[in-house]
Amino acid sequence: MTYFSLPAALLLFQAGSNGAATPPPTDTGAGLIEMITHSGPTAFVVLVILLVASLWSWAIIFSKNSTLKKANQQSRRFLRAFRKAGRLQEIAAVSEQFKPSPLVTVFDDVYEAYRRQTGGYGPPTNLTALERSAQSAASESLTILEQRMTWLATIGSVAPFVGLFGTVMGIIDAFHGLGTAGAATLRAVAPGVSEALITTAAGLVVAVPAVVAYNQFSARIREVAARLDDFTRELMNSMEEAGQPSEPAEAGRGLHK
Repeated sequence: MTYFSLPAALLLFQAGSNGAATPPPTDTGAGLIEMITHSGPTAFVVLVILLVASLWSWAIIFSKNSTLKKANQQSRRFLRAFRKAGRLQEIAAVSEQFKPSPLVTVFDDVYEAYRRQTGGYGPPTNLTALERSAQSAASESLTILEQRMTWLATIGSVAPFVGLFGTVMGIIDAFHGLGTAGAATLRAVAPGVSEALITTAAGLVVAVPAVVAYNQFSARIREVAARLDDFTRELMNSMEEAGQPSEPAEAGRGLHK
């Protein structure tokens, strides 16, 4: 009886010992903070660079989103006012109310060129010059909307490589320390490798929002460019109709002198 119970007792003792040796779960967030605070100089510098890049990219994202939102809202309001007006002078008098709109910039430049041609009354004498003024104003408006977009593209493309640089340097330091200690164990190299991999994760965290924002803003700016082209054609048609001595134009279309 004792012979058969001895293996069972040994198995129970081993299971109890393994259960007692199981380490308690650690707090991942606290461990991450501890690894960051105890990072080497190279990893710390990389993390600081990525933090600055992240703050700058988010500042651009919030600013650009606000600018494009206001531009779209004011463009819709200006188009409604433009199509309801019957005279150029009426639109010019209220255009300042819709100033954030790039359409206002196009209209103001074209109206200024129109005033130089006609003194503000009568049909335009050179529609080609007005079209060139509209194209220049549209290009200027798009350039303003595209400001700092290159920063988002740069951060989105460079941040992962900055994080990878920190990872490579961290792994080099970890293996150098392993060779110096002379203990070829996973426990000796794991802390250094985990600290090094933090920089790769940080690089991705910085890059992904910048890339997503860049693509979204680029699409919205292309929509603004298409709207500028449509408005330019509508404005030129209205001026051309205003110069024709025909029947009164329909409300919201021809602009009378």
